[in-house]
Amino acid sequence: MQFSKDITVFNGITTPEPGTLVGYGAIIDAMQLQLPMPHAVAIISKKHKQYSTENWLVYTPRHQPKETLFHQLVFALKYEGVNLLFFKTLFQKISEEEVMSLLQIEPTGQYSRKIWFLYEWLLQTELPIADLAIKNYVPLLEEKVQYSVTGIKSSRHKITNNLPGTVDFCPLIFKTEKLEAKINAALSNKKDIYLNNIHKDVVQRASSFLLLKDSRASFTIENENPGNNRAMRWGKAIGQAGGAALSLEELERLQQIVIENSRFTEMGLRKKAGFVGEHDRATGAPIPDHISATAKDIKPLMYGLLAANAIMQDPTYDAVLAAAAIAFGFVFIHPFVDGNGRLHRYIIHHVLAKKEFTKQGVIFPVSASILDHINDYKTVLQSYSHPLLDHIQWKETVDHNVEVLNGTVDFYRYFDATKQAEFLYDCVEDTLDRVIPNEVTFLQNYDAFKRYLDNTYEMPDTMVALVVRLLEQGNGALSKRALKKEFLDLKESEVNDIENKYQEIFIAE
Repeated sequence: MQFSKDITVFNGITTPEPGTLVGYGAIIDAMQLQLPMPHAVAIISKKHKQYSTENWLVYTPRHQPKETLFHQLVFALKYEGVNLLFFKTLFQKISEEEVMSLLQIEPTGQYSRKIWFLYEWLLQTELPIADLAIKNYVPLLEEKVQYSVTGIKSSRHKITNNLPGTVDFCPLIFKTEKLEAKINAALSNKKDIYLNNIHKDVVQRASSFLLLKDSRASFTIENENPGNNRAMRWGKAIGQAGGAALSLEELERLQQIVIENSRFTEMGLRKKAGFVGEHDRATGAPIPDHISATAKDIKPLMYGLLAANAIMQDPTYDAVLAAAAIAFGFVFIHPFVDGNGRLHRYIIHHVLAKKEFTKQGVIFPVSASILDHINDYKTVLQSYSHPLLDHIQWKETVDHNVEVLNGTVDFYRYFDATKQAEFLYDCVEDTLDRVIPNEVTFLQNYDAFKRYLDNTYEMPDTMVALVVRLLEQGNGALSKRALKKEFLDLKESEVNDIENKYQEIFIAE
């Protein structure tokens, strides 16, 4: 079979220069495997310069693999990392005899051992091969390429299984310059240092405001406008993130809090198919942006997700990476009829708290940052969902839902969560640099302005709050309506003094 081929355009994307398709992309194309292409596809350039772009991994002629399945697989494992969805799809297409032939080419070589381990791990079966007698172990995931956990040793294959998950759920994240820079910046310590310089009373009050802010933001992302009681109730739930263990029972309890009126919503795990998108206005036909996991796959996927969450508690695995993998995995599965988005963002809080990213008792208002970057959020969701639509066969049901016709469970088990991790780290950094400091600064300014109003006009707290809100709405000036109604008793000179003081404290800082 011919794997490599010369290309200038592939999968609808132009190459940075003419090159030869190799590795995962070449095998998927040649064998017509039904799975999305990797985010970055490998090519061999005619030049002697190795580099990467958003969509391409460019290697030199000396990296050219031989024209066999085995050597293309070795190239992929060595330079492109482990792709669990690819290997599961490949192993379901080729026979056990073909796999045995592959493994006999270099029986004790590290890449043969990786292929052997992946076959038995992914298919949960054992090949007729004796356990290896050699002593040295090799890690399944290359630490320079993908993020891994400490792992456990498989004496049969002499492989250290450092996958951050189980066979039922194991998203992987590639090491990128962006992620490495953010991880090495120790953002959690940055937050602790910042908050240690703020008075404890202000921090506690900021925490209360941030809880409500995050709760409201999470509803707004779903195009909902909750009342105060509902927002405060969900804010209280967010504030308890990291307390109880993550379980199906806990998620169902949280769904009860999120869905105020469950009269028209089936609660608990979905019993039918589901999709995210629109319906054609004329016919009612579904127009999906995302097709959720099938109902029969939800329980095994969720149990796998919960098991992976336990594995990612490994202290060597970064907290934000774990939060991205688990939270986005949850929303891609979409296990409930309603409430998935808010629970997905709750899981971010939960994982960060469990892994002690947040240590000061201040909720981490990441939903507020997500809301401020809503277009990027939609893009990162679509970067997973849209490529899958080409590989999910479905038909419309009588009630204008979707019925999935092919097996899709592995799409939700084994995905590349790199883009989601980068997005979440951007939001984490924004929260530390902008959202939390802005809230703390506002409270400090509020206290200074309140002292001025107390000392000068002896205003009650309720009126102080009203003055601040109206001045904020008027960009430092009280409206004519307010001057004729709530503040009719103020003299013109007093109004000028109040407005000037507000601008001095809140605006001219």
